[in-house]
Amino acid sequence: AITAFVVSDYLAVLWEPLERGWAEFLVGAAVIAYVARANVRGVPPRRFDRAALVVVADLVLQLVIVVLGLVLLADGDVLTHPATAGGSPSAGELLFAFTLALVAFAGIDASSGLAGEVAISRRGLKRLVGARVLAATVPYVGIGIVAVSALPVDTGLKGSDQNLIDAPVLGVVSAFEPEWLREPLRYIVAASAVGVLIIACNAAMLGLSRLGYSLALNRQIPSAIGRLHPSYSTPVVIIGAGALLALALIAPGDLEFLAGIYAFGATLAFTIVHLSIISLRYREPDRDRPYKMPWNVRIGRGEVPLPAAVGALASGGSFVAVLFVHSGARFVGLVWMAIGITLYVVYRRANGKPVFKRVTIPERALTRTVRPDAQYGSILVPVLGTALDDDIMQTAGRLSADERPDEGEGGAVIEALWVFAVPMALPLDARVPEAELKRARKALARAKAVGEEYDGVEVATATVRARAVGEAIVHEAKRRGVEAIVLAAEEPTRVRGGALLGGRTDGGRDAFVGETTRYVVTKASCRVILTAPPVLSD
Repeated sequence: AITAFVVSDYLAVLWEPLERGWAEFLVGAAVIAYVARANVRGVPPRRFDRAALVVVADLVLQLVIVVLGLVLLADGDVLTHPATAGGSPSAGELLFAFTLALVAFAGIDASSGLAGEVAISRRGLKRLVGARVLAATVPYVGIGIVAVSALPVDTGLKGSDQNLIDAPVLGVVSAFEPEWLREPLRYIVAASAVGVLIIACNAAMLGLSRLGYSLALNRQIPSAIGRLHPSYSTPVVIIGAGALLALALIAPGDLEFLAGIYAFGATLAFTIVHLSIISLRYREPDRDRPYKMPWNVRIGRGEVPLPAAVGALASGGSFVAVLFVHSGARFVGLVWMAIGITLYVVYRRANGKPVFKRVTIPERALTRTVRPDAQYGSILVPVLGTALDDDIMQTAGRLSADERPDEGEGGAVIEALWVFAVPMALPLDARVPEAELKRARKALARAKAVGEEYDGVEVATATVRARAVGEAIVHEAKRRGVEAIVLAAEEPTRVRGGALLGGRTDGGRDAFVGETTRYVVTKASCRVILTAPPVLSD
């Protein structure tokens, strides 16, 4: 959101009205839509090569601006007496500025998302980390010094002057003299900034899609949210949701609001990352580490990396500062965290999964792309507590079995579901009789044992309460994003009219046939597979 929003401030070089109002929003929306579409279709590796060239060119351009700025604009008082040049900030402004300085280096950790796909030696990794830090530090420090000398300090700026604050590099170049140097540089900076901002927006969306897919894979959010596109194999639901949220965030047209929200998330994430590094030094002290942070102090059976300890304190303090000095970030950030945690806990509890233990599903459960040896990656099987359960679980197992489970690609998931039909005379949360609970547990345990006899198949069990069994099956199939439902077909009866005229009812289990079957077949959004009914003997 923040990268897409700022694009209009640099495009305003071509047409000044783009920096405000509906034009500003439409430019940001166009960038978000473009990035979302590109990520849904999949970003080819060659595009990253072109992006790298643009970023390197922009880095060179920034260094040129720093050199020119130091020659043409540098004010010695900025270094020796900064208060005279920029005024004395309040404690709150200082804390918020420190927080934004941390956010400015967020690109360093963004690179880690692709770390597993880069073939590089240990020595090369160390050089890469060092170069990345220098590449981020030198331009930021240099442009910071030049910007304080070039940009006006007045915070009440409006119109085009405010644009200098929203697009500071453009503001620095606009202060250059003579005109023959200033005007070409303004257009070059604008073009370079637009390209880099779109690349940064694409990188943010790529990181979001990877993170969301990982959360879905580890059952931390509903797996349906991590569903992959059937043709492009990209997490289309996550990308779409991210695009809509970004549009909502740029709607107020407040850059400081966006920066505050970004600072909230970045400082919290940095704190968790630093603490995780320290934790891993004790939980996995003998782990092979291609790159090990320097300056370690041995305490007990592990080592504490001092940079991580200092980083945890700095980023943790910055997170607290954001809560105190930025009301927008405080409200939106805390509400967002509350929604996320609630979603996680409710989802885990609803699926009978532990809240504090890792739970994963095979990757194939998130895609509708199937291999020749497995017709479905995820199947919902309502169990009945009868001998038919073995038959329908075996059918589901044959449809989803993976004959190559040792290739590290994961297997299929069968969701075994028991529906407690609660009559209208009772509240939906009424206590289930103990005998019925035992029957459900026994049936689900048997279904799990039968289903997991097939190679590469994982069986997840769950219970739900509902007024109508058919509606519950259709609802659960849609919520879980399964590819198929396997039902036990009705056993044929020779009595015309079925159960109403004395045909076989088999107790309450008739709810799984007849009307329920017809409802599921007509209402389900996925395929419904009926097992062949047993043949009655004469």
